[in-house]
Amino acid sequence: MKPVFLIGFMGSGKTTWGRKLATKTERTFVDLDEVIVHEIGMPIAEYFTKYGEAAFRQVESRTLKNLPLSEPTVISTGGGTPCYFDNMAWMNETGTTVYFYLPPKALWDRLVQTDIASRPALKGLSGQELLADITSKLADRTSYYEQATHIVNHLSLQLDELVDLIR
Repeated sequence: MKPVFLIGFMGSGKTTWGRKLATKTERTFVDLDEVIVHEIGMPIAEYFTKYGEAAFRQVESRTLKNLPLSEPTVISTGGGTPCYFDNMAWMNETGTTVYFYLPPKALWDRLVQTDIASRPALKGLSGQELLADITSKLADRTSYYEQATHIVNHLSLQLDELVDLIR
């Protein structure tokens, strides 16, 4: 079985759906961000601040491509993972990719309920400024996200539908 890579903007539900999908299909679940935190020995936000985004993206790409994929796996990626280096092409060649689409306002509604300080790309933003940033970043990333094998609308997604897509 090929690995399944879940992609989409931060807050789109990749980790939540990834755990459900892995359980339902009896696959191993891997959260790429958790693997990176283990590898770098600090929270991603701290690494971003200390070394910058370029250094983080190199670690992220290397970690992605070194994941042990010998058993059936569902991988939740970071929101920017598909947009750097050849990550999207590599994921498409290596497995199946699923893009969790949500419109900017729905992402904003979800993200304002989280710890935004733990998300380096959104640090210091709130209100309309946050919504504008989400809208802009999503526009920049859409061309990468839309290269996915499957595109699902998170607002109407059902677990059985997701399972059927990856089989």
